Amino acid sequence: MIEIIGPLANPAAANRARSAEKTAPLQKQLIERLQQAILAGRLPAGSLLPSSRLLATEMGVSRNTVVIAYEHLAAVGYVVADKKGTRVSPLSSPAARGEPSANPAASEATYAARVGQFAAAHTQADNSLPLTPGTPALDRFPLPAWRRAQERSMERALPQALGYGTPVGEPALRDAIAAHLRMARGVRCEGSQVVITEGAQEALNLCVRLFTNPGDVAWVEDPGYRGAKAAFNLGDLTTLPMPVDAEGIVVPPKAWAAHPPKLIYTSPAHQYPTGAVLSVARRLDLIAQARRSGAWLIEDDYDGEFRHTGEPIASMQGLVDDAPVLYVGSFSKTMFPALRIGFVVLPRAIAERAAVALHEMLRGGHRLEQLALAHFIESGEFGRHLGRMRRLYRERQQALRDALTAHFAPASILGGECGMHLTLCLPPRIADRSLAERALAQGLNPRALSGFALRPRAQTNGLVIGYGNTSAEQLAPAIRTLSLIARRGR
Repeated sequence: MIEIIGPLANPAAANRARSAEKTAPLQKQLIERLQQAILAGRLPAGSLLPSSRLLATEMGVSRNTVVIAYEHLAAVGYVVADKKGTRVSPLSSPAARGEPSANPAASEATYAARVGQFAAAHTQADNSLPLTPGTPALDRFPLPAWRRAQERSMERALPQALGYGTPVGEPALRDAIAAHLRMARGVRCEGSQVVITEGAQEALNLCVRLFTNPGDVAWVEDPGYRGAKAAFNLGDLTTLPMPVDAEGIVVPPKAWAAHPPKLIYTSPAHQYPTGAVLSVARRLDLIAQARRSGAWLIEDDYDGEFRHTGEPIASMQGLVDDAPVLYVGSFSKTMFPALRIGFVVLPRAIAERAAVALHEMLRGGHRLEQLALAHFIESGEFGRHLGRMRRLYRERQQALRDALTAHFAPASILGGECGMHLTLCLPPRIADRSLAERALAQGLNPRALSGFALRPRAQTNGLVIGYGNTSAEQLAPAIRTLSLIARRGR
């Protein structure tokens, strides 16, 4: 039997030798060795195992160790004990039945069709690297104020807040978000319309689950946020790209009749990644057409809090009464990504009608973090933090713009009104994906603009360059390095 299952390691000897790895008890070792031998077919179905006394002598262990091992194997079905002894059970594994292994290709996993719709847009990289888009200035987050908010929430809420809570979110946070949105973003809502989610991505997934059926048509900005495309793919929707120009999403007039949508994703305050602002005329037209077609607009207020010139642009949701708009936001950029708190504002009638479904579809969570965030907003700390970040990002954006103008002249730069990134358009001779990969090898992490497009074309060849997590002093050297990489690759 030793030839089949191998010798056992003595834990006592290993301890005396101060082995770096802990050795399992003999009983556990014997169980695992026998299981592996059975599953691999070295002990095929019907094999008669040695008596407990004989195996104990051969393996150098107590008979009780073998008896317990045999009893365990019998309890989970590896062996069967009868008057004739202990035999290996018939198992479904071909090896355990003594049959030859099947072709490895036949054992490959068969995925759902929707899995094939996902493709990597860029190499996975450390999001703390310079020039990463979408990463805020984490070193400037007011941790002492946040710690005080957490302590305050625990003092007031424990131990009740350790329970499950309301699936749609803590009432205190829902009310705080609604009050902030009314004042800062012009959103028409009450706390009862706010549903707390696990980041903006879950909010998008929730919109898909609430308002669509498989096969429905959804429109997305192109280039645009990949998370919206992922949510539509997961809902088995037919996703159609809509081009973007300097005034935001462009909908061909015939599209409403030819491909009527159920959902339309747009980021009107700061289109990602081009930075375009959706004009009022197009906003009103989208709302009117959506009403006529029975469609819903998902308004993603991406980076809308960080406007650098003029007054903040009000939400599309608040333009007219009862707009067919699902307003989505998160605190990943305004606070920090690890918080994983987002939200969707539903129309009042929908929030009331879908209340039962929402309680079944959602499970809630992060109650203490939600209560801390509610206090952070209500105390004014959130507003003060936003003000500091606007000033910081304005300074960093100007430094990036100056560096791009100096090292990529004549530079064609998109965006700049809001947010934490600029988009640099590249000539056709410079492939954006290749340049992004070579930059990553040098410790820089801009993203290829074509990776955000469903239908890459000449206008989507460029780099999306973040400045949120990169100091103004770092930007000029980083862009100089990026320009050298671009010239060497021609």
